[in-house]
Amino acid sequence: MKPRIALIAHDKKKDDMIALAGEYRDFLAGCNLVATGTTGSRLINELGLAVECMHSGPFGGDLQIGARLVTGEIDCVIFLRDPMTPQPHEPDINALVRACDVHDIACATNVSTARLVLGRLITTNKETTA
Repeated sequence: MKPRIALIAHDKKKDDMIALAGEYRDFLAGCNLVATGTTGSRLINELGLAVECMHSGPFGGDLQIGARLVTGEIDCVIFLRDPMTPQPHEPDINALVRACDVHDIACATNVSTARLVLGRLITTNKETTA
């Protein structure tokens, strides 16, 4: 089964998400990807990845992804957060991160952790397909 990965990035972290996804493009191309609006659009337009786009975060995209996570449709979340800028939808962000904790879903909130999670998914994927 293909890994089901949610990709989210705050405005000041979108360039970091594009760079990260570019590093892992070959792997991500074989995954089922879902993303919030602008992040997903950039991944499609700049990297050619197939991404199902939800609403943008402030318009409920984080909650849409959280709902999928709760129903078992998401295997991990890469959420590049901007800790220095207040977000108007902070309660939605907290709800998504809490849902990851409650349902034991890996949630990387910075590039270093995202690399660790993606590296492990690659290893696990190779082991299950071998």
